[in-house]
Amino acid sequence: MNIVGISACTAGIAHTYIAKEKLIKTGQELGHNVRIETQGTIGIENELTKQEIEAADLVIIAADIKVSGKERFKGKRIIEIPTHIAIKAPKQLYKKIEMELSASK
Repeated sequence: MNIVGISACTAGIAHTYIAKEKLIKTGQELGHNVRIETQGTIGIENELTKQEIEAADLVIIAADIKVSGKERFKGKRIIEIPTHIAIKAPKQLYKKIEMELSASK
């Protein structure tokens, strides 16, 4: 599955990047192609391209604050969670998503 997303926390420092790394690493371990943009104190990093968004099967927004650019994901299935879920239970998150997607087919 192609997954894109955004991670952002209130300070825009530690949790933003930890959530990003956990989502990418765990997603790849489970066989997914994952790309996460960060929005923090230094602005947007690793900004998602239009092509990546178009090719995505799912969007994960792991954020504790309002993120910018959500309109880019119009028409996509979006999962919104706080960063601590991505950090503490990424495998369970992916398993739940996979179960929900397979049940909706």
